[in-house]
Amino acid sequence: MRAVGFTKINGEIVELERPVPEPGAGEVLIRVSHAGVNFAEVQHRRGDFGEPEPEGDVPGLEAAGVVAAVGPAVSGLAAGDQVTAYLPGFGGYAEYVIAPAAFTYPIGDLDPVVAAGAPTVLTTAYGLLAGAGRLAAGDTVLVHAAAGGVGTVAVQIAKALGAGKVFGTVGSADKVAYARQFGYDEVVVRDGFADQIRELTGGRGVDLVLDSVGGQTRPDSLGVLAVFGRLAAYGDAGNHPDLTLAVRPLWKSNQFVGGFNIGDLARRGPELVTRFGRAALDLVAAKKVHIDVTDVLPLSDAGVALDRLATGANRGKLVLSV
Repeated sequence: MRAVGFTKINGEIVELERPVPEPGAGEVLIRVSHAGVNFAEVQHRRGDFGEPEPEGDVPGLEAAGVVAAVGPAVSGLAAGDQVTAYLPGFGGYAEYVIAPAAFTYPIGDLDPVVAAGAPTVLTTAYGLLAGAGRLAAGDTVLVHAAAGGVGTVAVQIAKALGAGKVFGTVGSADKVAYARQFGYDEVVVRDGFADQIRELTGGRGVDLVLDSVGGQTRPDSLGVLAVFGRLAAYGDAGNHPDLTLAVRPLWKSNQFVGGFNIGDLARRGPELVTRFGRAALDLVAAKKVHIDVTDVLPLSDAGVALDRLATGANRGKLVLSV
């Protein structure tokens, strides 16, 4: 089968030949029509998860298509079903991929292009808010990278779960209007955001910050937390050195720092991945959440798509047509 991937860290995306895999127990084989593009695939390519296999690694955390075969101990899914899936082991940039049945969801009449961009960003946004962030009704939320794939759905999910005001930051002024359309009460440029957020909240601060940016954004975010405020980290888009945070200031300021990582959750709490993913897709089906696919590129342009994410040039969600 045809696939694309890389054979060295930061290497070019090239065509790879792979045999069509066979599903094992609890797995399904999907004939892929579309694959979502995520920042984790940028991290994969730049070596954050280790060296690629000698024969090359195939990125891709999301894939939509048709179930081609099911393995033993799979119920509720059958060959011919239109589905979308979260792929904890990557592999979505290919004509066929193996997916855990627990992370494979029927899509009904949802457009496969949109469905391909759903499993990772929706599960991450929902898990950040309802899981790591412990969102309560009326909470004020700040979302960094508000114009990205997670950011554009996080505000919608937050409002659906009962949040109060939701603010966002973006990396440049040209992204402000785009991010606002998804329901943010206000969107500001990230440079100098802390003073603006304090002003917008009358000095109170926010109850929850979702941060995928890292670097100086993290300590600056601590400075805008309200009493019992939570900072939930879920990425490091800038590839910054890790921070060392002392516990005493957190204790003295009634603050909490945590994180959300869908890969770890898939290993240690797979039932939560399923729960968060299904709940978020239900919001899409109910038309309470819109996934904004801003471009669909051919599989051969996977490298172009990853470069857009790496440079911060993208808005919304990118999808590859397989």
